[in-house]
Amino acid sequence: MSRTRLERIRASVGIAQLALQQIEDDLTAEDIDLAELTAILRELVEDADPPSGLLRSLGQMLTAAARRAEQVEPDRDGDASCPLHEAAELITDTAGMRLIWAARALDPQGVAE
Repeated sequence: MSRTRLERIRASVGIAQLALQQIEDDLTAEDIDLAELTAILRELVEDADPPSGLLRSLGQMLTAAARRAEQVEPDRDGDASCPLHEAAELITDTAGMRLIWAARALDPQGVAE
């Protein structure tokens, strides 16, 4: 791996961490109400622009890593790629659905926004 690629990855991770910290700060703000909390939870799962939300983007990134791992695994036995595929599925399916359930519990009629 070239040093430049690793540096880009590190910078991108730093930017993502800052963005996630901002979201966390907004989620813990004392003045957040039901409508805002529900809207934020929905935004994490469903975005107006493809690829459809933060969790889907994280899942796609892990799927890309899994596909690459499939190509470079020494024994091609799935020891690296399978956990990456599973992690992608857990993020998009399990975590995504739980966020949707939480948003529905807060706003069963889907009117808060």
